[in-house]
Amino acid sequence: MKRHWRTLFAMSLGLLFVLTSCGFPGMVSTSEQLPHVRANGQSASLPPIHFPQDEGAHNNLTEWWYYTGHMQSTDHAGHSHTYGFEFVVFQALRSNLPPIYVAHFAISDITRGQFHYDQRRLIEPPAAQKKATQGINVQLGDWSMQGINGNDHLAASMQNYALHLNLSGQKQAVLHNGNGLISLGSAGFSYYYSRTHMKVSGTVQDHGRTVPVTGLAWMDHQWGNFLAQGDGGWDWYSLQLQNDTEIMLYFIRAANGTITTTYGDVIDASGQSHQFSPRSIKTTVLAHWTSPITKATYPSGWRLAIDDAHWQGNVTITPVLKNQQLVTCQSTGNTYWEGAVTIQGQQRNQAIRGQGYMELTGYANTACNQSNG
Repeated sequence: MKRHWRTLFAMSLGLLFVLTSCGFPGMVSTSEQLPHVRANGQSASLPPIHFPQDEGAHNNLTEWWYYTGHMQSTDHAGHSHTYGFEFVVFQALRSNLPPIYVAHFAISDITRGQFHYDQRRLIEPPAAQKKATQGINVQLGDWSMQGINGNDHLAASMQNYALHLNLSGQKQAVLHNGNGLISLGSAGFSYYYSRTHMKVSGTVQDHGRTVPVTGLAWMDHQWGNFLAQGDGGWDWYSLQLQNDTEIMLYFIRAANGTITTTYGDVIDASGQSHQFSPRSIKTTVLAHWTSPITKATYPSGWRLAIDDAHWQGNVTITPVLKNQQLVTCQSTGNTYWEGAVTIQGQQRNQAIRGQGYMELTGYANTACNQSNG
């Protein structure tokens, strides 16, 4: 039996040639197709998103739940410690093969100036496939995500670090593109919503010491019958400003580096989302960082300028640590940079500050091939 499952698992992974951290590319015959996203955000032919049903798992090709955030602790002597975290679970369904679950957990120990991560994968028999449920409930060993209506609990651990966090959404979920359907370029289309302003409380176990923490998190949930293909990638921004405004942007690149898709929106203090015109968004890379492990070179610092009716300003985005690269060859078969950043700039001539996370994929597409060779 064990040999049978190892063989089946190898077959499953063989169908998943992975391009980006957020995709499980493969080939499967399906009669369902996601429609073209209308520029004006009008409703599509697929059913609309409903809460809390659509917080849970779906029977689609690709799905993930993605959390990033910033946390602070202060001890009795008044000494503070600052962390960033990433915690993601992917689900991939292909034909009648068992579903594959993969998870990544990363800690940016900003006070120590260190970055640590771990990865897991799990295969389940077909009977374990789940349709949409009431809320989030995914688990890989002692790593878990649970929640409903924006009140979530996260638990994950690795060497020297563990977190147990309660998250509470302070704004309504944002349906990107107005109806929650977005374009992923040549990969297809995806349901996509975010909770952009989630209060965090809980504990971090830091080298055996339990530390109470508070902070602010961001959650993304995407699912659909989409497949990442080719040798491109994307740059994804989640920016949380101190005036209770958030900005989400992504730029999808073709293999030659050309940007094929641009999307952005701003979520105001009341929770209302306003989509940017792609022409209103300009980014300039200010610096680069080359990984000593993979030799991949990533952008490492940006100037973002937006001139839109809903938001006008410019900010400088700076990684808190240069090295926030995850080499996840044993789980998704790829390498990417996902890290905490700080934000400083001006909006309508008023000084603004903030924090956020950046995800950079497609800059180290051959790293796992080289390590396996």
